[in-house]
Amino acid sequence: MPEGDTVWLTAARLHRALSGRALTVTDFRVPQLATVDLRGHTVTEVIARGKHVLMRLDDQQTVHSHLRMDGSWYLTRAGVPARRHPDHLVRVRLGNAEWLATGYRIHDLRVLPTAGEDQVVGHLGPDLLGPDWSEDVALRRLTSQPDRAVADALLDQRNLAGIGNLYKCEVLFIDRVHPWTPVGQVPNLASVLSTARRLLRMNRDHPDQSTTGMTGPGRDHWVYGRSGQPCLRCRTPIRREDQGVPPHQRSTYWCPRCQPDRRDPDGQEA
Repeated sequence: MPEGDTVWLTAARLHRALSGRALTVTDFRVPQLATVDLRGHTVTEVIARGKHVLMRLDDQQTVHSHLRMDGSWYLTRAGVPARRHPDHLVRVRLGNAEWLATGYRIHDLRVLPTAGEDQVVGHLGPDLLGPDWSEDVALRRLTSQPDRAVADALLDQRNLAGIGNLYKCEVLFIDRVHPWTPVGQVPNLASVLSTARRLLRMNRDHPDQSTTGMTGPGRDHWVYGRSGQPCLRCRTPIRREDQGVPPHQRSTYWCPRCQPDRRDPDGQEA
């Protein structure tokens, strides 16, 4: 699933290509929007809200999309065929005289009043990359379920928006927190949020996601995707297990030495 920084970069690129220009192409390929025609309307801005993309128009309408696991927006110059994916995967094309934005496999595509955006993003917690970021609000929401595993709580976009599976694992490694630690037992939850925000801000302006400051396979992430490989900090083999409630389990990676499990068998801090 795209992380918050990836969605932020997607929205920033769409904004640069589309904002301030009138739409000359609007081609929706989902049944409920098949008759929608936005040609002639000007895009005023494109923003990210957590993992959602909101494209606002001058007639006070918003085109909403969500990338989920496999969605993407692809930009090409107007008149240049977009050959990146098969045509049957296209869900929408929106363009102006200079640029064409093609949405592949994007989800939750809707056109709604801008004043009603809360219908699609109102449930989200504060956005780590947004102007609404509030550490206090995020902490209050996280700690409202003190017995919940911290890794699961960080992924819940109702608590805070923007963290995906990659950053969940990397943030907890950097702060030396075992992924199954109950939220109420995390020694410094504010530090975890600060680390998350720093990492997303560090990566939001480019497509390469490095949390180590290094590049290259096996060195750009501390633990994510490195099951069985030596920890870059202590050389202990990285572990991986599924975590979460079925059918929504996600792979969790951690270093058992750098992130020791301090709970006793009954789930209490040892």
